Amino acid sequence: MIYLDNSATTKPDKAVLNSFMQVSERFYANPSSIHQFGGESEKLLYKARTQAARLLEVDAEEVIFTSGGTEGNNMAIKGIAHQHRNRGKHIITSEIEHPSVYDACKSLEKEGYDITYVPVNKNGCVAVEDVEKSIREDTILISIMHVNNEIGSIQPIQSIGEMANRYPKLLFHVDNVQGFGKIPLNLKACKIDFATISAHKIHGLRGNGIVYMNKSKRIAPLLDGGGQENAKRPGTENLAGIVSMVKAMRLIKTREQRALPALQEVGQYLRKGLKSIDKVFINSPEPPIGAPHIVNFSIPGLKPEVVIHTLGEEDIFISTKSACSSKHMDDSRIVSACGFDGERSKSAMRVSLSYENTKAEIDTLLKHLQQAVSYLTEVMG
Repeated sequence: MIYLDNSATTKPDKAVLNSFMQVSERFYANPSSIHQFGGESEKLLYKARTQAARLLEVDAEEVIFTSGGTEGNNMAIKGIAHQHRNRGKHIITSEIEHPSVYDACKSLEKEGYDITYVPVNKNGCVAVEDVEKSIREDTILISIMHVNNEIGSIQPIQSIGEMANRYPKLLFHVDNVQGFGKIPLNLKACKIDFATISAHKIHGLRGNGIVYMNKSKRIAPLLDGGGQENAKRPGTENLAGIVSMVKAMRLIKTREQRALPALQEVGQYLRKGLKSIDKVFINSPEPPIGAPHIVNFSIPGLKPEVVIHTLGEEDIFISTKSACSSKHMDDSRIVSACGFDGERSKSAMRVSLSYENTKAEIDTLLKHLQQAVSYLTEVMG
C-alpha cells in the first residue's frame, strides 16, 4: 500500500501506540481524584504538559489539551469572540481557512459578528497589507492559518504577528495543524496569542490536540463543567491520549530536525513528475512559499473521485480537498480563491506526504496516474 493522504490523517507511530497502551493500563485513575492513585495520574499529566510546553517553547500553563484541531479552532475563535464581544464584533480571517475556522466564522456571523475574509493571490497567500487594511476600531481577532491544508501555501505569519502586535486590543490566532513538525514556527517570536495543533496529523492518535493560549489573554470557555485545563476546557482529561500525543510531538520534532531536507527532496521529485504528465496542472505554489509535503494538482475534464478510485484499486491513496469536506464533490473553495477556473477547481486532487514516503512510492504513483489519465481520457473522449 502507498499512503499519500497524510494531511487527512497519519499512520500512528508504534511508539505512540505503546505509550497509549501503557498509560491506559497503569494510570487509569482520574487526575482530579484526591487519592494517591489519582495523584499519580495528575503527576503524569503535569509532566506531559511540561514536555509539550518545552517542545512549543512556551510556559506549561499556556498549554490547553483538547480533542483536536476542530475543537481547538472553535475554542479559540468563538471563545475570543464571546469574551470580547463588548469591545467589538469584527473578526479578520482569510478566504482559504480550514472548515473548522471558516465555518466557525460563518456561525458567528449568524450571531451578529462581522467577518472580513481577506483574499489570497494566485499562490494562495494573503498580503500583510490587506490584513492591516481590514483592521477597524472594533476588530478583536485575526485568525490566519500557517500552512493551508489543500494547497500547502505558507502564510507570512511572523509579519502578520508583528503587525498585529502594534494593535494592543487585537488577538492573533493561528491554525498550525498542517505546519507543526514540518514548517518551523516560533509562537512567541511571531507574537501569536493562540495556536492549534492536532495529534493525528503527526502520527499520534485521533481525539487529541493542543491550543497554545497566551497566559495574559482571556477567552470564554465553550463548555461548562469542571475546572480542568485552567477552567478553559472542562472534562476529564484523556491522559493516555495526551501522553501519547506528547510522544508524537517529540518524534515529529526530531524528524523535522533530521529529515526535513529528505522530505523536501521527495516533494520536489513529485512536482517534477507531475509536470511531465500531459493534462496535469499543479495548483500548489513552489517552495519556499509552498510547503514541501502538500501538492495539489488538477486534471481538467476528469472527475477527481474517478481518478482517486482508479488509483485506489492499485492500493495508492490520495485525496480531494480537505477530508472534512471531500465527500462533497463540488468546486474546491481553496483552489477557486487562488483565481483558477472552474475546471481546475472541480478536478483538484491532493497528494500529502509524510517523512516515511519515498521516491520509489512516487514513481509508482506517477506510473499509475499516467495510465489512469490515458485510459480515462480515452474512455471519456
